[in-house]
Amino acid sequence: MITDTTNWFTSWFDTPFYHILYKDRDDTEAHEFMDTLTNYLNIPEQGTILDLACGKGRHAVYLNTLGYHVTGVDLSENSIKHAKQFENDTLHFEVHDMCKPYKKQFDAVFNLFTSFGYFDKDEDNLNTIKAIKANLNEYGFGVIDFMNSEYVIDNLVPEELKTVDGIDFNLKRYLQDGYIIKDISFYVNGKHYNFLERVKAFTLKDFKRLFEKANVHLLDVFGDYKLRKFNAKTSERLVMIFK
Repeated sequence: MITDTTNWFTSWFDTPFYHILYKDRDDTEAHEFMDTLTNYLNIPEQGTILDLACGKGRHAVYLNTLGYHVTGVDLSENSIKHAKQFENDTLHFEVHDMCKPYKKQFDAVFNLFTSFGYFDKDEDNLNTIKAIKANLNEYGFGVIDFMNSEYVIDNLVPEELKTVDGIDFNLKRYLQDGYIIKDISFYVNGKHYNFLERVKAFTLKDFKRLFEKANVHLLDVFGDYKLRKFNAKTSERLVMIFK
């Protein structure tokens, strides 16, 4: 059996199986969210955006088609290698650790689709908020799009079998030590693979504490990709605008 649970995001995100399991993500919804968000923030024409933990670049590529100068960064070398095929004069991708400030400042820094809360050390979560702040110019806005942990926990599906491209992914979900965990196991070519996804079950209150420690000012909180009012019990997302 091939198992990897240490620094799970550095290995699981770099496997082809991660992208197979999540290949059905809704690009239409993602594009509409980017339209709504950039209009709400009133990012200037040809404004600059940092897509933090960009994965294979699906948000970054679309933002670039809207006319923005976009930089996408991610810790996964394989994801960045894939994303680089889309590069042009106003779209660039680079391997980068989001705990550390990037080398430029931007009109906006986006951290999307629950790409936060992976770390074992609380200081790394705080350092990420500080890094986002450091990467904002004088008029810039930070955005974290996180799951609404309370809603997710209340609606957790303990076990699920998901078949994609002929692979049977056995998924188990549970709450442990303040983390929402997804246990993923499957067989490919006679080999048994097992990975864990671990995401800290941050609530709005938790984020407010982090923001206060990082000297960041929370401006708005929304509960979905249409930027409707946040409700801790019924909203699926926790979208926070800050600077």
